[in-house]
Amino acid sequence: MGRTLRELWDGTDATIGGWCSIPSPFSAELMGRSGFDWVCIDTQHGLVAYDQMAPMLQALSITATPAFVRVAWNQPDHIMKALDAGAQGVIVPMVSSAEEARAAVAAAKYPPMGMRSWGPIRAAFDVENYSPEVANRRTIVAVMIETPGGVENLDAILAVPGVDAIYVGPSDLALGHGMTPTLAVTDPEHERLIETVVDACRRHGVVAGIHCDSVETARRWHARGYAMFTVGSDAALMRQAATAVVAQAFEGSRQVVLPATGQYA
Repeated sequence: MGRTLRELWDGTDATIGGWCSIPSPFSAELMGRSGFDWVCIDTQHGLVAYDQMAPMLQALSITATPAFVRVAWNQPDHIMKALDAGAQGVIVPMVSSAEEARAAVAAAKYPPMGMRSWGPIRAAFDVENYSPEVANRRTIVAVMIETPGGVENLDAILAVPGVDAIYVGPSDLALGHGMTPTLAVTDPEHERLIETVVDACRRHGVVAGIHCDSVETARRWHARGYAMFTVGSDAALMRQAATAVVAQAFEGSRQVVLPATGQYA
């Protein structure tokens, strides 16, 4: 049995996660068998619905790889159903205030820490003596900072009990601040915003995470203090590999250019 998300978070090492946007248990299993510390199923911008998310979580269980679900929005039903289905953590998009962060934590935690309703239909599988206390300890809550309000209210958000990680979506962070959405950060102001987030995380002892377009970008942000990474997604990695095969097959005589909009987090 692999380590749980909580055991990863209580450790000191940086983690790298896989990202699933294709609605397929087989794709999820492949990502889970690829050596990632964890895998996130994306129900916000991926093509994954609830009835597809559940078997993807089952597939990840086979690989003993702990799973996040990026929920579609900061709503209790989205968060509770993802956790009931077996996710060990949630990534909650577009959190712009301490009040919104508290709402995300409340939906993810059973009373007295929160308001999560009892119904762990898959969550209790393979968890010895599952209880509200055990679940509250195990569940990881990561909130996304990607809006001007989120940046402005960073310290208040990070002070909310139960926020385990901040996850930066560079594209929306840029878009909300009047810049071109991209994961390949070149604008100095975009870079300053990303560094503002990790500096605040250091002050509060919260893990800083970020979505990246390449291994080089992940190394860049790791050097700045980030410790939770994803590089691309199952769809992006498959398309990149397929494109490389086409180019190599014709020894460079045929060029296929991937659109810059292929990365979205």
